[in-house]
Amino acid sequence: MTNATLHFFCGKAGAGKSTKAKSLAQEHNAILLSEDVWLSRLYGDEIRGFDDYIRFSQKLNTVITPLVVDLLGSGVTVVMDFQANTKRRRSWLRSIFEEARVDHVLHYLQTSDQLCLERISKRNIELPEGSSVLTEAVYWHVTSYFEPPEDAEQFQVVTYPS
Repeated sequence: MTNATLHFFCGKAGAGKSTKAKSLAQEHNAILLSEDVWLSRLYGDEIRGFDDYIRFSQKLNTVITPLVVDLLGSGVTVVMDFQANTKRRRSWLRSIFEEARVDHVLHYLQTSDQLCLERISKRNIELPEGSSVLTEAVYWHVTSYFEPPEDAEQFQVVTYPS
């Protein structure tokens, strides 16, 4: 194993994943890869809803996976601001750090729905790069798919309670 580490995130929309990712990238002098920014730059207006996000995210993963494996294998720590909110997504991220034979940390942001919705309202006004307006209805739809990490998945988890 190299000294590189893969950092990735689990938390509902508005939990603070992107903010934590930026902080960790600076702290670890790591490469930061943001799914939202990549999707926005590559597919822009083609993403009109949740199904489009899923489709384009899967396409992006085919490009990102070998890139991240190569970076990690070269000893570079990578912070992936890609949600790991389902077992399936976490399995994909596991495949990356296992192939690269590096350590990992799953950062789990346990943020209340109320705080997430407050942050989303603020983000809807500021619209940082890669973000789009997220309605409360879409928040609840996306949240219905959320699966918190379980001990049986055997990840190295750091939990941030709200």
